[in-house]
Amino acid sequence: MNPADNLEIGEVILRLVAATAVGCAIGLNRELKGKPAGLRTHALVTLGAALFTLSSIHLSLSQGVAGTDALSRVMQGIITGLGFLGAGVILRDEGGHVRGLTTAATIWVAASLGILCGIGYWIGVIIAVSLVLIVLVVGEPVERFFERALGRMGSKPKAD
Repeated sequence: MNPADNLEIGEVILRLVAATAVGCAIGLNRELKGKPAGLRTHALVTLGAALFTLSSIHLSLSQGVAGTDALSRVMQGIITGLGFLGAGVILRDEGGHVRGLTTAATIWVAASLGILCGIGYWIGVIIAVSLVLIVLVVGEPVERFFERALGRMGSKPKAD
C-alpha cells in the first residue's frame, strides 16, 4: 500500500474546491470595487497555494517522511513569491498617493488561506475568511467615519 493513498481523492477535491471558493469570495469584493486583482486572480492564488501545499504533503507521505520541513519550505516559497505579485498591484498616482495596498494585502492573505485549505485546517479557514470579509466590507466605512470624526475630512496620509 502506498502511504500517499492516505489522502483520499475526495479530500483532495474538497481542499482544492474550498481554496478556490475562498479565493472567489475575497476576489469578488475586489472585483466589485474595480480593483486590479479581482475574482480570477484571488481564486488562482488560493488554488495555487493549496496545490503547492498538497504537493508537499503528497511528497512527504509518498516518501514515508513524517515532518514539517518540506511543508514549511513550500509555505515560505509561496509567501515570498506572492510578495512579487502583490507588489505588482501597488501603484503611485500623479499626486503621489499610493494605491493598491489593500489589494496587495488580500493577495497575500489569499495565499495563506490557500495553504490552510491545502492542509485541511477548516476552523482556521472559516475564522480567517470571515475576518477578511468583515475587514473588506466594514473597513472603508469605518475609516471614513474616523477621518470625519478626527477632522481630516477624508484626507489620506501623504506617501513617503
